Amino acid sequence: MGIRSNSEYIKFYLNLDMGETVSLSSFINNEKRTLKGKLENKNLNKERISEGIEILNSLTKEINEMGEKEVLEKYGK
Repeated sequence: MGIRSNSEYIKFYLNLDMGETVSLSSFINNEKRTLKGKLENKNLNKERISEGIEILNSLTKEINEMGEKEVLEKYGK
């Protein structure tokens, strides 16, 4: 996993250009579900996957506190 910060995850989401079809919250939830599934794979670096999950949890917390639009504005610069 190459994403190592909140802003990199937001930029990744924005570059996917899903627009109105997939909200940031939905994207984050799907990413968390995917990473948790990858934790079960013995051949992957679990530390990096756990870091990704922590980043996503941090973004979820910010969205709950600030709102999606504000988080996108904060990191999407």
